[in-house]
Amino acid sequence: MHEHVTIDLSGVKNTDDTRLDCFDETVLEFQKLYAKGVRNMVDVTVVGMRPNPLYVLEVAKQSGINIIQATGFYTQRFFPPFVETDSIDQLATFMVQEIQVGIAGTEVRAGIIGEIGASKDGFTPDEQKVFEAAARAHRETGVPITTHATLGTFAYEQAVFFTERGVDTSKVLIGHVDLSGDADYALRVLEQGVYVGFDTVGKENYLPDIDRVRMLQCIEQAGHIDRVVLSMDITRQSNMEHMGGIGYSYLLDRFVPLMREHGIREASIEQMLVTNPRRFFGEII
Repeated sequence: MHEHVTIDLSGVKNTDDTRLDCFDETVLEFQKLYAKGVRNMVDVTVVGMRPNPLYVLEVAKQSGINIIQATGFYTQRFFPPFVETDSIDQLATFMVQEIQVGIAGTEVRAGIIGEIGASKDGFTPDEQKVFEAAARAHRETGVPITTHATLGTFAYEQAVFFTERGVDTSKVLIGHVDLSGDADYALRVLEQGVYVGFDTVGKENYLPDIDRVRMLQCIEQAGHIDRVVLSMDITRQSNMEHMGGIGYSYLLDRFVPLMREHGIREASIEQMLVTNPRRFFGEII
């Protein structure tokens, strides 16, 4: 529900590791995912991350996995200059064009808005402008929204933002809530009616996976596992299997067994991996 098939953040992060463009190796990993039962993936690579819709489309064709692609703008550090100068309506029109016509001049249509992001602990003015534009684009098209909450911060405020603007919260996914490390906080976000992403699974340099599992135990006990989705947010060459990283299969191969080991019910795992994404997207998957 929150991955990157190809992405390039190297211009800002100043490391080639964040230029993920290993096509053959990606196809191989996706073919392995297909063999494990994966049929859909959401690629949230948007403006500022150098999206390549035709590259992603070819990975989809060669692997058999349906890849939902995205429109929108990432966070302040990665914005092109026109985000500052364009109006909210102009940015909304940009997104609607990529949903209804195609991304970056191609015929590949976006099926989701985002990941649109807030910086740590709050919006910059331009980030808030993007969120306003995303809400308008959503209301015009009905396409769902997915967000980036830096290190799990400002997630609740993002949820409230969309609630106050009359957005259908059942079509909003607040990302990286797992990185808050706080089950009570995650439940506060869920109480706004949105979905939350535990979507940095395997990134134990940020948070141990066992802490994610303990948070999920609390959410399951509170009866809100029906609005949680899982992913890993692969963004680096070093995340890939051929480079010794966790790889795209880690979620199924390692994290699902860890959840089972600690008593997360099989029905809850099925909900997070299958039922919740289907409900979020409706007829798209």
